[in-house]
Amino acid sequence: MSRRNPLPTVDIIIRVHEGIVLIERKNPPYGWALPGGFIEYGESAEHAAQREAEEETGLMIENVRQFHTYSEPARDPRFHTISLVFTAYAQGIPRAGSDAARIGIFEESTLPDAIVFDHRRILDDYFRQRYQT
Repeated sequence: MSRRNPLPTVDIIIRVHEGIVLIERKNPPYGWALPGGFIEYGESAEHAAQREAEEETGLMIENVRQFHTYSEPARDPRFHTISLVFTAYAQGIPRAGSDAARIGIFEESTLPDAIVFDHRRILDDYFRQRYQT
């Protein structure tokens, strides 16, 4: 019997210059997204978050904390993924790397319309929780 399992991923909400870093994807699905990617075999989720942040934004993140886990089977149109979402801070100027065509820093009121995956929901949850604490 063939068995398929969800793929583990990380997404990172990076605060820099009082905004949130988003990347515009160069590969489908196209649109803006949180930096992130797949956890590699033998790698911890925390290390994957640091690696993906550096690969996609050029930033070294700090104060990495787990935010929530998102596992809706349709959250990614390509595969069933489970994402451990982290929050972190960084200093410096982000630059588009690896899977990023462009990079931007956004506030809640300036988020782009074309946000892919379930990242709009993740950001809504983040901003809602941020205002409650």
